Amino acid sequence: MVGQLQRQQEGLVFTRFDHDTAWRLGVHLVEAARAQGLPVVVSVRRGQQRLFHAALPGTAADNDAWIERKSAVVDRFGEASYLVGTRARAKGTTFEASSRLDPDRYAAHGGVVPVVVEGVGPVGTVGVSGLPQAEDHAFVVGQVGAFLRAEARG
Repeated sequence: MVGQLQRQQEGLVFTRFDHDTAWRLGVHLVEAARAQGLPVVVSVRRGQQRLFHAALPGTAADNDAWIERKSAVVDRFGEASYLVGTRARAKGTTFEASSRLDPDRYAAHGGVVPVVVEGVGPVGTVGVSGLPQAEDHAFVVGQVGAFLRAEARG
């Protein structure tokens, strides 16, 4: 499972990432979530600046807090929040026990991935919250991949 998650993440590389890209990505995620009737919060950040945020019907302020905690994991480790948590579980422990980080600030649950720019590295995060963690992760990975393919086609 860890290898699969690593390969997914390696396939999500942007050629560039600016305010306009963040906006288009955020809108893409919102439109996909609406089409599927998903109650999610969508967040796109560059560094610590939130460039896009939307809360769809069925979400609550708790989802905003989850996005922040999952984004903190991605910021710290440079990897998808689900990958970080899964790696700990694969070692027979939990993220909370192995990292010793404050669980009120960090959550290694699925749904946030790094925004990686080719030749630069991680520059931000993109994520969702509102579904079970594996579904949050699958949705964001699938939609970021679809967005990148559409952008490449022009």
